[in-house]
Amino acid sequence: MTEFDAAAAAVQAALDAGARYADARVMHLRSESMSARNGEIEELAQDESLGLGVRALVGSGWGFHAVPDLSDAAAREAGRRAAAVAAASARVPGPPITLTPAEPVVASWASDCAIDPLGVALSDKGDLLVRATETARGHGADLAQGLYQIWDTRKWFVSSEGHRIDQHIRECGGGISATSIGEHETQRRSWPSYRGQYGTTGWELVESLDLAGHAARIADESRALLTAPECPAGETDLILGDEQLALQIHESVGHAIELDRILGWEAAFAGTSWLDLAQLGSLRYGSELMNVTIDPTIPGALGSFGFDDEGSPAVRRDAVREGRWVGVLAGRDSAAVAGLDHGGSVRADGWARLPMVRMTNVGLEPGPHTLDEIIAATDNGVLMDINRSWSIDDRRLNFQFGCEIGWEVRNGRRGRMLRNPTYTGIGPLFWRSMDMLSSEIVPWGTPNCGKGQPGQIGHTGHPAAPARFRGVRVGVRA
Repeated sequence: MTEFDAAAAAVQAALDAGARYADARVMHLRSESMSARNGEIEELAQDESLGLGVRALVGSGWGFHAVPDLSDAAAREAGRRAAAVAAASARVPGPPITLTPAEPVVASWASDCAIDPLGVALSDKGDLLVRATETARGHGADLAQGLYQIWDTRKWFVSSEGHRIDQHIRECGGGISATSIGEHETQRRSWPSYRGQYGTTGWELVESLDLAGHAARIADESRALLTAPECPAGETDLILGDEQLALQIHESVGHAIELDRILGWEAAFAGTSWLDLAQLGSLRYGSELMNVTIDPTIPGALGSFGFDDEGSPAVRRDAVREGRWVGVLAGRDSAAVAGLDHGGSVRADGWARLPMVRMTNVGLEPGPHTLDEIIAATDNGVLMDINRSWSIDDRRLNFQFGCEIGWEVRNGRRGRMLRNPTYTGIGPLFWRSMDMLSSEIVPWGTPNCGKGQPGQIGHTGHPAAPARFRGVRVGVRA
């Protein structure tokens, strides 16, 4: 059987068993990762799996079943079992489930990829990590680490409404770090971020990061941080670099606008949300400079795809427009409950997991400034960049972040380096204080967003640029 045949057999079996709607995904997943420490390869991991997952809707109950077998008999049994689980779930009283209307789609989609990352010789990839970590060690780092990760995913999707979609998504990325150990301090510097940079693209992304070329600088900075003055405590203007602002978006906007959290359907890992659907279209989320989009169409960004795992095509939508909350991340069932006319943000991290609402590329549109202009316009502030720690409450409101490095900003100039910089705030108050935003957008990739039980790992993107926030509490120690 072909992959489409297996998916179609599962869907038909679910319908024959009483489902009023069914869909199935066959997924072929390949992954590879390598890490190096102090000039030596530490670990190489390669994995491959192939299987089928089928959803069925009976009354007000969803059912799901998955098998690592694409034979006709296994596929049909999976469809019958999914329908049986749905029928059992429907015996528990609940509101009726409807799905937003969808046009049947027959299509193929593939991400752009100039250099197949799995086709690059392991020796070449290993040499890159060894060279970068050797350089960092040679410049005084006590611990130098590097890694890359690759994912190659093929999907075949069939629904009872007539969808028939195949996709080929290739993702990769990597990064390095240098750690210096002092008598009373341990300091780390990373490039290009604390977990690297990732995208839906080929090995050309990793090559563009020039890991070895930045190794000496981050090692030097990690040693300099050991004796740098502590970030002072108090309220001041805060300038965030694009990497840190990407995580700020992820934690205080992306998770908050997931519709399943807003509806109370989901609370694992990141909790629920402070947002109230009654305020959609009217709530002031941030300043007028805050324009956040949900955009899985951005070429090369980690949250990009052609179609989500319900067959909805990738479409750009507004989440926040001129500071006003106007959009959510949704699936077809949650959107119908909320009275919305679209889904488009449902994905699963494998064939054995039920699709759920996930972030795509949730990020800022460019502002009118540059980082140099923001610094020049700041009389008294702190510039922070590269995340080191994060904490946020289970409604995505109160947060505290630590960064790897900070700098004083005095009279429009960047001054001395600061160690252990931290800041804290309350989501909407923080975003309303943003008064300058750069046009220098970077589509940062987050390859490790956790959600759900059983847990799933999502790949998300967050376009971000340096920005200034007024009157922020910094230097928090507890």
